[in-house]
Amino acid sequence: MKDIGPAQLTIQSGDPSRLGAHFDGDGVNFALFSEHASRVNLCLFDEDGRTELARLAIPERNGAVWHGYVLGLRPGARYGYRVEGPFAPERGHRFNANKLLLDPYTRELHDRVTHDPAILGYLPNSPYGDLSFSETDSAPYVPKSVVSHPDSFLPDAVTLGRRWNSTFIYEAHVRGATMLHPDVPEALKGTYDGLASQPVLDHLTRLGVTAVEILPVHAFTSEGALHARSMRNYWGYNTMGFFAPEPRYFGPSGVFGFRAMVDRFHEAGIEVILDVVYNHSAEGDHLGPTLSFRGIDNASYYLLPEGQLRYYVNDTGTGNTLKVRHPFVLRMVMDSLRFWVQCMGVDGFRFDLATTLAREAHGFEVGGGFLDALRQDPVLAGVKLIAEPWDVGPGGYQLGRFPPEFSEWNDRYRDTVRKFWRGEGHSAQDMGSALLGSADLFDTKGRQASSSVNFVASHDGFTLADTTRYIQRHNTANGEENRDGHHSNYSDNFGVEGDSDDPEIVAARQQRVRNMLATVFLSQGTPMLLSGDEGGNSQNGNNNAYCQDNPVSWIDWSTMDGDLVEFAAALSSFRSKHPVLNQNRFLHGAKRSDGLPDVEWRAMDGSTLNWRDPGLSSLCLILRGCAECVAGDALSDTVLLAFNREDGELELQLPPNGESVWWREIDTSVVRQSSREMGSPTTRISANSVVAFVLRERSAG
Repeated sequence: MKDIGPAQLTIQSGDPSRLGAHFDGDGVNFALFSEHASRVNLCLFDEDGRTELARLAIPERNGAVWHGYVLGLRPGARYGYRVEGPFAPERGHRFNANKLLLDPYTRELHDRVTHDPAILGYLPNSPYGDLSFSETDSAPYVPKSVVSHPDSFLPDAVTLGRRWNSTFIYEAHVRGATMLHPDVPEALKGTYDGLASQPVLDHLTRLGVTAVEILPVHAFTSEGALHARSMRNYWGYNTMGFFAPEPRYFGPSGVFGFRAMVDRFHEAGIEVILDVVYNHSAEGDHLGPTLSFRGIDNASYYLLPEGQLRYYVNDTGTGNTLKVRHPFVLRMVMDSLRFWVQCMGVDGFRFDLATTLAREAHGFEVGGGFLDALRQDPVLAGVKLIAEPWDVGPGGYQLGRFPPEFSEWNDRYRDTVRKFWRGEGHSAQDMGSALLGSADLFDTKGRQASSSVNFVASHDGFTLADTTRYIQRHNTANGEENRDGHHSNYSDNFGVEGDSDDPEIVAARQQRVRNMLATVFLSQGTPMLLSGDEGGNSQNGNNNAYCQDNPVSWIDWSTMDGDLVEFAAALSSFRSKHPVLNQNRFLHGAKRSDGLPDVEWRAMDGSTLNWRDPGLSSLCLILRGCAECVAGDALSDTVLLAFNREDGELELQLPPNGESVWWREIDTSVVRQSSREMGSPTTRISANSVVAFVLRERSAG
């Protein structure tokens, strides 16, 4: 804006082919989709975003795309839109030119949302509610879009392309993982720069992490209800811009910190997976603010109930649902995904409430527009796609039904492992399925065993440590009278709710944590660990800490259990050394050339396992690699896993091994892991423990 004065600003016809604002060296082209608008005004602001310098009517429209070109305008210009059209909520239209709107395609934001009544398209105190019309200018209270320099986001990024069956995911929050880390420099705490700082990278490398799954980093804002309680959204599932990195995580590098973070992760051999929220926006229900989509074209961007167009379909439980089936909304999502891959180097995406995205007019559809668009896109063909396979809409639970290109968060695995270790009847049967990658869910249409993302804790729910300390949720601090969060946690407190100084209770809890960690790393599928769980991090029983941007959710590195961290690292190392634990194919007991099955279930005494026993509480699983492989080949090894949930130790009869020797490698009954040769065909398995054995040639010891 320094090269041209506001009086000189003029706008001419532009190019409709590329949505957003793009500088070509001489000026800036603007293009905005709005199917039902009658007029679109481009508003240009000064550098601090407070003074509107010019309001220019977009001169040209091609179909539903409005476009214009401003000669002489430079990168860094602050702008927004005011869109005119009918204000008729009962017909689904909520145009209000008094409200300044974010460009859906902006890659940078200036300032943030201020929760003032001016951001509402209606008069909050009117007896007519959202049917009333607000004439208050919202510009002082909303962020401005920024024209980016073309060199800032070059499409030159390269992804790592790690194979799924060698993936170990670490779910982390930018602030949560860094705010209390003693070795992260103060200026980097809570930032993209801090998340990829050397102390964090050293920790992740020590654990053997191959992919960091980061909670939402698309620009977001807090809900009005949180603002009223003097709180703010912490998790980030309240997006208002699908191309712009969230500014609250900026460090010394500003917007460039995100790409720098990805590059540093890649240098360490770690992929970056983004948790993305394309199912709804931050504008909420009919009483929410007008920030972007609602004012640009409400009826096109959102799903509205047939016959009740004033309201919103709420399959997400957040107030609105984006109409991803609309071609221009779908285009926006696809453009966003390609941007994060090509310009930011992102290696994959975890789709929040993915069922919403795949729901067509008649329900969930595997062959629907969104899933088909993803599957055919050449840019996205090489990145990891993970579905959260549920929402709160009709037919919302679709675990196991996504296309082969997807892996899925397996909450049934989570619940099964928790139920088994807390001693529920009939749980061993489900445990058997979980250990083999939940083939009953995923072994279809050529899907691989890595399709099941296995976890026992995630950001949403108790931490792993809290599953052993609390039966009830303790969410009072959220300000919702402890009504929010999961009801069914399948947790156990060992007789005391919360912390305990009883050494027996403490030891039992630590044992339970080790058992569940071991189960995750010894299962077929893709292991995922919630950041902090490797060291016993607690949220004091809060199982819905979405609004706790404070030490409740931040990892307290000073209290991390170093022995547990070492144990988790040992599990990760063991898994990576034994590919029979993470095979591509599902195992169903197929005979190898030597006549032995690729997978075999046994009782502790070597007899056939009685799956019909409702109280079954101990089991052995033998996994065998390739019979034709030469010694030392990646799949030539054999692993035996023994699970004993009983309160007493059991004698295990090791299978005959010919000239080879069984070695005990993992034992959850002890903190420090060591390898030792089994000199006899029998051994003892401690109460409530998991043990892993490896078959080796005698000379290999």
